[in-house]
Amino acid sequence: MKLCTYEIATPLGPVSRIGMETPRGRILDLNAACELTVAERVGKRRAKHLADAIVPADMIGFIDNGPIAREALDHALRHLGATVDDPGLRSLSGGRMVWNRDEIRLLAPLPRPRTIRDCLAFEEHYRNALRDHPVPPVWYELPIYYKGNPNTVQGTDSEVRWPSYCAEKLDYELEFAAIIGCEGVNLSPAQAWKHIFGYTIFNDISARDIQMKEMAALLGPAKGKDMDGGNLLGPFIVTADEWDPRDDHTMEARVNGERWGGGSTKAMHHDFGRIVSYLSTGETIMPGEVIGSGTVGTGCGLEVDKYPQPGDLIELEVHGLGILRTRFVK
Repeated sequence: MKLCTYEIATPLGPVSRIGMETPRGRILDLNAACELTVAERVGKRRAKHLADAIVPADMIGFIDNGPIAREALDHALRHLGATVDDPGLRSLSGGRMVWNRDEIRLLAPLPRPRTIRDCLAFEEHYRNALRDHPVPPVWYELPIYYKGNPNTVQGTDSEVRWPSYCAEKLDYELEFAAIIGCEGVNLSPAQAWKHIFGYTIFNDISARDIQMKEMAALLGPAKGKDMDGGNLLGPFIVTADEWDPRDDHTMEARVNGERWGGGSTKAMHHDFGRIVSYLSTGETIMPGEVIGSGTVGTGCGLEVDKYPQPGDLIELEVHGLGILRTRFVK
């Protein structure tokens, strides 16, 4: 199942809702679908109240509700059948429920995650970034990570404004991320897999000029990673029952249509079972947290020694997850 957060125009201004990509590539409003189905069982008067509680119109709320929300959604999809692709399908209030892609704007599927942690799980990327220095032995033992700013998230087809403190080396990073689906603490790697709700593409924008200066002080990254709009997620969350990073999914980075690098999800040294288990050691993980894989080998400009310029279009594609598009502007 491919889930999204989308924005529609209304007389009162833009409104964001959660949706699902239909078999024909349209977007179905999930809250409205649940409401329509619930009305068949309890009547119209209570349907909206129950639908808002079970399948709310925001992604964090939906993930928080766990199996109850998923079961209600599955029931709604069975009830609606082929009409999920019908643009003429109407909600209880008479509004639209099915949208063509050009009628809506996709936001980040999680517009504001509870937290962002980004790991460094691909050995090739680490070796390329370190150049002539050996990989520290501790990297093979522990899935090292840093914490990002959840207030700087945006979705596909967005612009990243070139920060004033970055001279010339503004970079993309080809990653994907796991979304936590239920809370847990002190999880084993086997248990950890069951706490993952789904996966999305992650572009962790990096100002390399200042990042290298900051990290020479043995702390950070700081402004090298922190900037408005610098954490990009999307276009969808693909649920964990339909996509597994342990399979051989290709990853590719393109700049203005030209392939600059890529690899495979299967090349992770630390898999997400190990990563989530480590994160949960002595700390409760919560639904709606984002955990980045780190950059795949050759998945950034730093590794291939060339950087996008203002106006360039960066496309990050992960097989089964879609394409995340970003443009740098100055």
